[in-house]
Amino acid sequence: MLDQVNELLVKIDDIVWGVPLMVLIMAGGILLTMRMGVLQVRKLPLALKWMVKNEEGGEGEVTSFGALCTALSATIGTGNIVGVATAIAAGGPGALFWMEVAAFFGMATKYAEGLLAVKYRVVDEENHSLGGPFYYIERGMGSKWKWLAKLFAFFGVCVGLFGIGTFSQVNGIASAVNNFFDPNQSWTVNIPGLGTYSWTVVIASMILTLCVALVLLGGIKRIANVAQFVVPFMAVIYVAFCVILLVCNISEIPSAVIMIVKGAFNPSAVTGGVVGSIIVAMQKGVARGIFSNESGLGSAPIAAAATKTKEPVRQGLVSMTGTFIDTIIICTMTGLSIVLTGAWQVEGLEGVAVTTRAFNTGLPFPPVVSSFALMLCLVFFAFTTILGWDYYSERCLEYLSNGKMKAVKVFRFLYITAVFIGPYMTVKAVWTIADIFNALMAIPNMIAIFYLSNVVVKETKTFFERRKETKQNFVKQEEG
Repeated sequence: MLDQVNELLVKIDDIVWGVPLMVLIMAGGILLTMRMGVLQVRKLPLALKWMVKNEEGGEGEVTSFGALCTALSATIGTGNIVGVATAIAAGGPGALFWMEVAAFFGMATKYAEGLLAVKYRVVDEENHSLGGPFYYIERGMGSKWKWLAKLFAFFGVCVGLFGIGTFSQVNGIASAVNNFFDPNQSWTVNIPGLGTYSWTVVIASMILTLCVALVLLGGIKRIANVAQFVVPFMAVIYVAFCVILLVCNISEIPSAVIMIVKGAFNPSAVTGGVVGSIIVAMQKGVARGIFSNESGLGSAPIAAAATKTKEPVRQGLVSMTGTFIDTIIICTMTGLSIVLTGAWQVEGLEGVAVTTRAFNTGLPFPPVVSSFALMLCLVFFAFTTILGWDYYSERCLEYLSNGKMKAVKVFRFLYITAVFIGPYMTVKAVWTIADIFNALMAIPNMIAIFYLSNVVVKETKTFFERRKETKQNFVKQEEG
């Protein structure tokens, strides 16, 4: 019976994460890119400047950088290390090319999400802000669409509590720690009703639960403060290891790039017939790209709504840099490392084992050093993902409960409990259900993006015309 349920869930997962959803998300990004004149290229330098330069006098709870790091804490995770490897192993090197294409158009979608989140958010007298797809659906599209907003919020709560935010991340952390410190299961303990586990899993789960509880009980400001420290720190360390690997193998980069481009349009020529379909390479790359940077899923705008800003366009630009950092920088480096070392061609390896092989082969360090560094990055990336998804789920629940913070506090303790039991959850259905809810979030959000695209274009045009006029007046005053 359980196997039949699992099979049914897998079929549903394949449908919701299939071609129609990817086409919907990609079409939204292409539409916005065309209507705004490739804004993600023209305004990227300005976006990167504003990413670290906080705005003065804006309403909200956290800085733009804090909100970006909170969003990145949920997006920079196992997808950057495991997801890239999975895409290349299944779709060949060409999958990385399509991942980049998805990210390029995804930047325009993420821009629109950030802009709409600030434009339609609600800020109370205590400066507590609440916003995201549920509010830009209700307030932007009209109250008759409130059912769609409620639907998005419900899916958001489910995603956080039932998998992506808790079980899968915690399980990933426990597995990474166990594989490094006790791969042979030399130190085990029997837990009644659960089974036999390594002491490393038990200890890791206890430490993790304590750390998560200490951060989450402090609310959004503490989450943002931790994210502002951990996310840049771990991202820099991971990127540094990737750069070292690429520099040490610099002569292999040109052939790796050629392999990636050729593999995007003629996979069989690169894989020797193992992967022969352009559709497979495209599907794996686009799906993993969307899954990694979450453009179109509607999660990041929930964090963007808490930003101290008066300008929706400014926050849209800052939000856009999240996709740039997550996929175009970090995923690209991971993918190049995997392709040029040939780790994707080793039989029997999948997921994180592929990336580990690339690091062990390409880095000029003993394997134990590179394996430890990768394990550390995985642990911290997954940890920040847990924090980010708790925040998203709490805000969704706050909307569903009409601002009843008691419900949010109860949820917070349920979330911490889920983190504690996460390492012992082995039912595949948990991950599949979470994956389904994650995809279902995107449908209401993308409907709103299409519906409100005129608002996005108008706001953008008005903002830059006003900014240009202000500059001209300033120059005239200086000359006068």
